[in-house]
Amino acid sequence: MSNISENNSEGFTSSDDASSEHSENDFSSNDHLSNESEVNESDLYIAGSCNIGPREIRRRQLVGGIGLFLTLSTIIGLYQHHSSHLARFGVFLPAVVMSMGYLQARKKFCLAFGLSGLFNFGKLGAPHRVISELDRKIDREAAIKLMVQAILLAAAVTAVVFALPIPTK
Repeated sequence: MSNISENNSEGFTSSDDASSEHSENDFSSNDHLSNESEVNESDLYIAGSCNIGPREIRRRQLVGGIGLFLTLSTIIGLYQHHSSHLARFGVFLPAVVMSMGYLQARKKFCLAFGLSGLFNFGKLGAPHRVISELDRKIDREAAIKLMVQAILLAAAVTAVVFALPIPTK
């Protein structure tokens, strides 16, 4: 676990009011947990490693699935229309969406949250701000690394599609 801040034993603030002081009841609700255990969101956050919970992970899986559908649809369309090799580079963007979604879900780390200094283990749309500058820096580095991995994976998918023979009419 990460020491996020000396200012707040919970290690985070609400993104709605990052400058406000926190009471003990700010994050006492366990509605963000599926098993109603006594775990705080700050206990689940690990800088550079884990910044999203089950609901956010499902959202990333959905994005990955949409990207997979778009990637396969693009590949099928390119081959049905006997497209040139150059047109096959069009598979890159849907492959980026696919790889971003699936990598974020697998790593339990949101790229946008990492770049923005946020995390969320509760309800969708209710992220919390990471207090520690060091943890935000670690998150930014992890987000950039994840982005590079997703682009490389999408480039590999595009290279495979590019290398496949063009079917004859």
